[in-house]
Amino acid sequence: MSRLTGRSTRLRRLTTFALGLTGALVLTACGGAVDKDTDDAPAGKTDAARQGLLTEQAAGEVVDEYERVNNRANAKRDEKLLGTVETGQVHEQSKADYKQWETWSEEDRKSYASAFRYTDREYLIPAADSGVTWFAVKARSSADQDQEEVLLVFDKAGGSYKMTMTVYADEGPLPEIAVDEQGLVTPADPSAKVGTLAPAQLGEHYEDFFETGGKEQATKTFAATGTSKDAVEVHEEGPDDDVERYATEKYFAADPAHPKVYALRLADGKTLALFPTAHTSELMLKPRYMSGFDITPTEEQSLYDAAKRDVVTDEFQGQALGVLDPKGKPRVIAAEYRLVDSR
Repeated sequence: MSRLTGRSTRLRRLTTFALGLTGALVLTACGGAVDKDTDDAPAGKTDAARQGLLTEQAAGEVVDEYERVNNRANAKRDEKLLGTVETGQVHEQSKADYKQWETWSEEDRKSYASAFRYTDREYLIPAADSGVTWFAVKARSSADQDQEEVLLVFDKAGGSYKMTMTVYADEGPLPEIAVDEQGLVTPADPSAKVGTLAPAQLGEHYEDFFETGGKEQATKTFAATGTSKDAVEVHEEGPDDDVERYATEKYFAADPAHPKVYALRLADGKTLALFPTAHTSELMLKPRYMSGFDITPTEEQSLYDAAKRDVVTDEFQGQALGVLDPKGKPRVIAAEYRLVDSR
């Protein structure tokens, strides 16, 4: 993923979400087995050592190939190639980046198309018997001027690993992931509550910050963070100055395009969740102006629907990071959205 840090608008920062693996890799289990026939094997230690879903070497090859293909596709905005190696929420955002390319500045286009690498990688690999089909990577992007940590998820789709989610840690370093004696991480059940919410419930509750400014439920449900405060600001901003007199703007929770949630146990007993989230915004003329006025879509909105209209409905698909505390309120520590449709 190449990341642009210069473009920013209402939590919808431009991020280059792009490509992944073009073919299946041969996966080798990590961790050696204890020889059951060895006389000096400790009592109770005769079972085979737990194996990882794949080795760090194999995971590294996945990420290396991801970089190579990603850089080629971004340079040409090759959506066909993109669709063969990427899926999930990150894919929805990547497609939006490609579609809106023509509206960007020359500087942003150059930055997006520039080659990059993931550095300082830490592979987060579950056990082969954990029941999950994905692994994660903690890293930094050479294209990110702020050098924020990023959490990447690669999941099995169509027989190979594809990028499914990518979220940058906006509020400092990522929390420390729990790792066992064999260097394996422990996935958490997205449907199991950790304190007041389950990881799979975070998105629907978080969107209340946009809908009501958090007044209906979110302020009571979540601990305040910079990310949640930004969402409240979006709710409170209302229409731009040039249309504020004539129109109202409201937000409504929407279904994520891809609902899968990923969760990991943290070293301090909490749970880290990567979750999808989505909402629509509705810019509507006030009734007294509907007969004589229309709203002219912006350049980005016009890519989807250029017609002037009384109501402009925008759809935003997002990805976010949350920390669930068994003894306290959950915190949302990062969220990124993309405009994916306007009608």
